[in-house]
Amino acid sequence: MFLSGTVLNVVAVIIGTTIGVLAATRIPGQLQESVTTAVGLFVAVLATSMALTVFNNPAAAQGDVLAVLGGLLIGVVVGESLRIHDRLESLGAWFQQRLARGARPSQVAQAFVTASLVYTVGPLTIIGSLDNGLRGDPTLLVTKSLLDGITSLAFAAALGPGVYLAALSVLVVQGTISAGAFLLRDILDPRTLIVITSVGGVILVGMALRLLELKAVRVANLLPAIVVAPVLLRLTDLIRITFG
Repeated sequence: MFLSGTVLNVVAVIIGTTIGVLAATRIPGQLQESVTTAVGLFVAVLATSMALTVFNNPAAAQGDVLAVLGGLLIGVVVGESLRIHDRLESLGAWFQQRLARGARPSQVAQAFVTASLVYTVGPLTIIGSLDNGLRGDPTLLVTKSLLDGITSLAFAAALGPGVYLAALSVLVVQGTISAGAFLLRDILDPRTLIVITSVGGVILVGMALRLLELKAVRVANLLPAIVVAPVLLRLTDLIRITFG
């Protein structure tokens, strides 16, 4: 079943979040902050590795890095124009307003945005969903589920129950990719996946900067680059073929 890995991933996030929420009352504030920092550092390392894929993978062609750069530049223009980051945070704030209890502070918006981006922007999300959709093999998403379950525990302990909402993001994003894999099977060649992975890595670097409180990058506004970069890749191939 092409959604089997996605369903498992959603369950893992819910279980991890539940454990994290229950343990949060027993974890000192300083430790919670340290946990978030540790997750931020891990995301930074993973993101750097992903971003360098277009430079390190031998399957990448000369000039593919320009598709990554162009995708990011055009993508952020599109994202800013559509105010994706603001709308995503507003959605989280809407939930926050309704889930906050009394004078107790809530971090639902931050938890929703942070966890959603970490869970849905990455090589395992894209490649795993495609593999699950094209061949019915959930192996990569099973691996991602384990990682997301552990991460959701840390996020929930530090940021609260807002991480539950990120399970919806996982369901929508991974489910959509898996369902659309059949239509895209002739387009998503190795070079396309390399470009998408590198773009996702750059976006996750921005997420790491937010987690480490180094810079409030408007990360969600970069998401259109994941679609724009592959389009630019095909255009450059067309130009190369046309003009030799």
